[in-house]
Amino acid sequence: MPYPQKPLRVMTYNVHSCLGSDGKISTYRIADVIARYEPDIVALQELDSGLARTNHAHQAEEIAGHLDMDFHFHPSLEIRNGRYGNAVLSRYPLRLVQAGPLPSPWWFRPFERRGALWAAVSFMGREVQIINTHFGHNWRERVLQAEALLGAEWAAHTSCAPPLLLCGDLNTLPVSSVYRRFRKFLSDAQLSINGKKPCRTYPSRYPVARIDHIFSSREVMVLHTDVPRSPLTRAASDHLPLIADLDIR
Repeated sequence: MPYPQKPLRVMTYNVHSCLGSDGKISTYRIADVIARYEPDIVALQELDSGLARTNHAHQAEEIAGHLDMDFHFHPSLEIRNGRYGNAVLSRYPLRLVQAGPLPSPWWFRPFERRGALWAAVSFMGREVQIINTHFGHNWRERVLQAEALLGAEWAAHTSCAPPLLLCGDLNTLPVSSVYRRFRKFLSDAQLSINGKKPCRTYPSRYPVARIDHIFSSREVMVLHTDVPRSPLTRAASDHLPLIADLDIR
């Protein structure tokens, strides 16, 4: 069977409850950012559903509706009769595999519980596994979360056959031990193109940190990456989106 000629475009984007750096809340603006770059799959973090602070909107549903994309949403926590979490959107058929919480040290009570969402996308005759997550701020918490996500219940699960994409806001820099754990098993999309310097993603107005990542299994070829900086992306969220064009072999 010949390799697919069409690249798969993937975006990961922490949308900060659709609250922009200008103080405005807008799912339309986030959808506009996504629409301008035409990704096939979008991994979104920090979405509200039913919360008074964002007018009780189901943000994942609204964004997917604006874009005419399928979606799955997983709440990492429930607060004030609403929910907050991550979502995967797709232009191709999307199947939820599993969603659930990620661990924290027994002695640590995080302000915000963390979770992950695993979906399978049907693309050019095969399934692409995509895991979307948002890690905690405590480094010991992130170590446990990385071990869990790379373990037998997630990325090393017997059903998680390549090609695999692992996306999200890991709240970790490339110099960290958590980042190095991912690099043992997966490729960093931004380092996969010779001669191209990786771009920072946070904060959106003056990015100084590269904490949003797209990792892939080894047989995926990265064709292009981009972190678009424009008046729109600088205003829409406190993170910039990260985009990768991939050859799914």
